[in-house]
Amino acid sequence: MQYLNRTLLMSLVLVISLFSCTPPSNEPNNNTDVIPAQSISLEEHPEYAGVKMAIADYVEGIYEVDSTRIERSVHPELRKRGYWYNAKEGAYMDNLDMSFEQLVNLAANWNADGKSADENSTKIIEIYDLNDRTASAKLTAEWGIDYFHLAKIDGKWMIMNVLWQSIKEEEQVG
Repeated sequence: MQYLNRTLLMSLVLVISLFSCTPPSNEPNNNTDVIPAQSISLEEHPEYAGVKMAIADYVEGIYEVDSTRIERSVHPELRKRGYWYNAKEGAYMDNLDMSFEQLVNLAANWNADGKSADENSTKIIEIYDLNDRTASAKLTAEWGIDYFHLAKIDGKWMIMNVLWQSIKEEEQVG
């Protein structure tokens, strides 16, 4: 009898625990849902051309000594920080900050003599992530590599953050 009571009790506990478990729901769970990757390629994204144009304005503004292209593609609250390789010392100079105003000035002067860049200069734009309002990308240029965060503000893509580093001469592309 004791065996029967124990078996009945165990069966009852098992039935209760099975019914108290909730099956997986198809409803969204704000804490753990995995959102499927985009089903279209980045190049097909409706915002792709705008992001690419903002980065093209940035690099071509510097190459072509046209600071107006910087003014239309870079947000005035820009945060730009980088690492320049000093070949004489064989070391990087760290945490070099540049403001929006300094970038505009650089674009107006960096290639003024036409010796730093021309129409054949390196200009590789890679867009890594693209959403309705934010994007991340990389530019490989004559001076090195720039990583970008962009935001769509008032319908226009603007560069908000740049993290860059120059490339050691022996590592340069091209």
